[in-house]
Amino acid sequence: MNAAVKPYYLGLVSYGNPDERALRERMRKELPADTFQTQSWRAIWFLPLQLVIWGGIATILTAGLPWYANLLIGLAVGHTIGSQALLAHEVLHGSLGMSKRWQNFFGWLGFGPMIVPPEFWRKWHNVVHHGHTNMGDSDPDSFGTLRRYKVDPKQKKFTKLAPGSRTWYSYLFLTYSFSFHAQLVLWFQAKRRKQFKGMKRRKAIIQSALCVAAWLALAVFSGPLALFTVVVPFMVANALGQGYILTNHFLRPQTATNNPLDNSMSVRTLPVLDRLHYRFSHHIEHHFFPKMASNKAPRVRAWLEQNYADRYIAPSHWKAIKLLYSTPRVYKSATVLVDPNHPEREFDLLPLQQEMSAAARRN
Repeated sequence: MNAAVKPYYLGLVSYGNPDERALRERMRKELPADTFQTQSWRAIWFLPLQLVIWGGIATILTAGLPWYANLLIGLAVGHTIGSQALLAHEVLHGSLGMSKRWQNFFGWLGFGPMIVPPEFWRKWHNVVHHGHTNMGDSDPDSFGTLRRYKVDPKQKKFTKLAPGSRTWYSYLFLTYSFSFHAQLVLWFQAKRRKQFKGMKRRKAIIQSALCVAAWLALAVFSGPLALFTVVVPFMVANALGQGYILTNHFLRPQTATNNPLDNSMSVRTLPVLDRLHYRFSHHIEHHFFPKMASNKAPRVRAWLEQNYADRYIAPSHWKAIKLLYSTPRVYKSATVLVDPNHPEREFDLLPLQQEMSAAARRN
């Protein structure tokens, strides 16, 4: 069982083993060397993705199809936009190599539709999230600790939007929350928190406004068909990304050591979806090696399952989402979730360690 660590920022006993560095070193020694090589050729995948997106939108606008056909095409366009963002996520981590200028180009293709400028994403995700994963109130992608809501009770209203709050509108959260949360980080967290120091926030705000303007221009040009060219694709793209992102960490303990085995979670999805989504399901693997190409992540998964089956957590994607909607989102302690609007609702995360581990799947 994992050792307890007392983090400076929580003042609480936290969960986790401080062996992440040793684990990385072992995996680098024991896995094939090409596991960690950049793969620039994978940028070719942007070509079919762009063809599906623009071809789908053009078909909706010009083919005069019935509403149900437009809906199916809109769903496909949204799915492709979401998949493209997952590929751009790899690019901006550097797994495809190339210069920063080219990374930004592909970053705009992937994250522009999500209203997230590439340079902002690098600071927010690569630096702040990866550097403070599930650490107290320091992770910009976490609902944080109960302390935050005691200091500012008005923030309790925001948790009602989230999965697990048991409000009817929380079931819509996935369909808009990636882009919505990005703007919250940009307008509020990036302004106040020292971790964002050096980021060109004003530039990112202007760039985000231009992304919104592009969506609005498409909506105006589409007229009534904007339901299928704008609304449906935007919602599907958000839901696809958040269906992974929210399960990556929200069901794991807070830690002081930033050990992916302890603060992150992978999921298991259909093999065809795993490929279409660039293996974003392999999230523990990604946090160990952010610059590793996702098509090599199964090697890391196999190694972790073989060597640390009791600590490696990867339930089915469906089970993870079901748990997400049945548990609170705020940390009362490092291993206990609580609903700040209904403090009697608590959930102990530790039993999930044994229930969802790779070792449990073998039995």
